[in-house]
Amino acid sequence: MMQMKEITDIKGTFKLHNGVEMPYFGLGVYLSKDGEEVVNAIKWAVDAGYRHIDTAAIYNNEDGVGRGIAECNTPREELFVVSKVWNTDQGFDTTLKAFDQSMERLNLDVLDLYLVHWPVNGKYKDTWRALERLYNEKRVRAIGVSNFMQHHLDDLLSTAKVVPMVNQMEFHPYLVQQELLDYCIAKGIQYEAWSPLMQGKIFKLDTFKALSKKYNKTIAQIVLRWDLQNGVITIPKSSKKERIISNSDIFDFEIATEDMTYLNAMDRSKRFGPDPDNFDF
Repeated sequence: MMQMKEITDIKGTFKLHNGVEMPYFGLGVYLSKDGEEVVNAIKWAVDAGYRHIDTAAIYNNEDGVGRGIAECNTPREELFVVSKVWNTDQGFDTTLKAFDQSMERLNLDVLDLYLVHWPVNGKYKDTWRALERLYNEKRVRAIGVSNFMQHHLDDLLSTAKVVPMVNQMEFHPYLVQQELLDYCIAKGIQYEAWSPLMQGKIFKLDTFKALSKKYNKTIAQIVLRWDLQNGVITIPKSSKKERIISNSDIFDFEIATEDMTYLNAMDRSKRFGPDPDNFDF
């Protein structure tokens, strides 16, 4: 089942269930080094039209992200900034403290989206209560989760007062998880992709080489467009200026329905990142 949402341009948004508009295309900064590397990546991205920046406490680059935001000559309210609470900080009080520390590093008053990074057993419900408090205090405009399978979400929703606005998951043609995607759509939880390029493995697949020729687009551009046409927010990571610009050049073509169907059928439940059910917390 494909979500037919209008995709217009790099600044386009999907509306979260609380009415907040979240840009459906953004810059991921995982593994971008703190300091000049991440500062430059953000400046180049914003210059290219990006308005969504995704970081996390564990990336150890929130200071640089804050600097990049401050130096990019774009009003703060035009940017959508995301961070995540790390596993060792989970729990109610520790999450509130971790949030304060992230905000200090980012040098921001309000965060656009705060995520529970992984479903740490026995802790994620208390962590979620902390996020609900931050949301109610208007310190964050939206709250969500990352790497939550359906059973994690069912468990969370049994006590949650606020339904997560977002679930950020490993998502690519070898890991579609259509049932989870449909479940999130039914609950009004916006799906978001991490590792859309299969940690680089996507570039070796003949299917994508053929589609690259057919559409006269790079393999990365095909995959990122596929994400968006599935109604899935995507945040490709790069710290190279040319790649940052190239990744965003996906708004002048559309993947045909038959090719979308074919790509969705490539799913083989293959992960390149950790399994949320067997993660070493």
